[in-house]
Amino acid sequence: MTRRLLAVLGAALTATLLWVLAVPVAGVTLTVHSGGSTLTVGPAAVVVVPLLAGLAALGLRVLLERHRVAWLVAALAVLAVSLLGPLGATSTGAAAVLAAMHLATAAVLLPNLWVRRRPVAPVPA
Repeated sequence: MTRRLLAVLGAALTATLLWVLAVPVAGVTLTVHSGGSTLTVGPAAVVVVPLLAGLAALGLRVLLERHRVAWLVAALAVLAVSLLGPLGATSTGAAAVLAAMHLATAAVLLPNLWVRRRPVAPVPA
């Protein structure tokens, strides 16, 4: 498995670990206002969303392999927009945990996807 795919899995694992520490351990209720209703952020969303975001970031990184700065600008823009989500949290604790999950996901993905792929050196005969 490549380093980049491991980064995508690591991002989901990191978000899940934060959820476990915040919800079952610390007792924070992760709820957000969405439209006219209130949604609870559960473990499925905490695993699936970072996986999808990570795969999208990886796909864009592959497309922009020679344009690393453009990829970084796009990734930081997506992070900035994603941080608007925790503003809809129903409590300060929920907002802090959700923001931490977004930032932790980015902290795993960005440096690991930023690195250039190294070509595999041929094995000497």
